Amino acid sequence: MKLYETLEKQLKKEPNYVTDNGELKKWVVINKAQNYDAELIGLLLDDKELKAKFFLEIKGVLVFNQSLFVQFLEQKNYLNDSYTAYKNKVGLNIDGKYLKQRNEVALVWPFKDCVLEGGQSREEDKREEIFFNETLAQDEITQLLEPKVLTNAKRYTTEGEKPLDKFNRNEKRIITDNLIIKGNNLLALHSLKEEFAGKVNFMYLAHHITQEATVFNIMTDSTKALGLRLCVTG
Repeated sequence: MKLYETLEKQLKKEPNYVTDNGELKKWVVINKAQNYDAELIGLLLDDKELKAKFFLEIKGVLVFNQSLFVQFLEQKNYLNDSYTAYKNKVGLNIDGKYLKQRNEVALVWPFKDCVLEGGQSREEDKREEIFFNETLAQDEITQLLEPKVLTNAKRYTTEGEKPLDKFNRNEKRIITDNLIIKGNNLLALHSLKEEFAGKVNFMYLAHHITQEATVFNIMTDSTKALGLRLCVTG
């Protein structure tokens, strides 16, 4: 039996790798291989021929040859006597991998690896924004993102403003009130994260990056970086 037939038979033991027509979902398998999926590796190890082909033994430890496996699976069914190492696709390739297959490809911008302290008020409108590097300023970031106490809570009803003694909660003890929070978005969101994670239907963040400089003084050379940071993480 040819190697590919052995591989296909072994992979089809996992229903998630097979289409309704009984075809092998090659790109699902390739994605699993690129993420070193334990279930996939286990299937390969169960067959002696596949184990010998796609694994290296180094000091008694088996190492999955991911590159060889993905290359084999991508090229199979396109091989013939006029074999070529270049696949049946056109695209940008680095070290034998297409850009979409490389985890190294990412959208980057200035200050992406930083956390914006924020917190400007009108009294601080001439202060430059502070960015904490995620690697170099871990203590500052930990302190910044710790839950904070939110004060001066008020309830607004059709009858006007009233003091707030407690939140309204549903049968699952989830707060059902609509909240309007004034202050630092970053601090507020991290303070509410444990309570509302996965439960929020809508949230509006009023970014001030497009307003006049007389309202907030944002560093000219980092305005766009700040906007991207807020859009991606906000």
